[in-house]
Amino acid sequence: MHLSEVIKGPVLTEKTYAQMANGIYTFSVNRKANKTHIRKAFEQIFEVKVEKVNIVNNKPKTKTVGRFVGKTSAVKKAVIKLAAGEQLSLFSDEQSK
Repeated sequence: MHLSEVIKGPVLTEKTYAQMANGIYTFSVNRKANKTHIRKAFEQIFEVKVEKVNIVNNKPKTKTVGRFVGKTSAVKKAVIKLAAGEQLSLFSDEQSK
């Protein structure tokens, strides 16, 4: 698996914004990626030192809209903790400060 295929994008919620102050970032990742793939891809793409990687595997849920029944998409998320002293700027306005 190529490094650019491992990390899909950040998960941005109120809880993840609060965790960013502590150096903990949440990203949506490829369902076939494991912790080692995620750590290597994150360290090479963002050029930071990763201390810990946790994975959350959300299974699809059944949803009903009117008479139609379907499923939501399955998502794999990685909660990444950076080493002490490391910072990551996800947004371009943070880089200009």
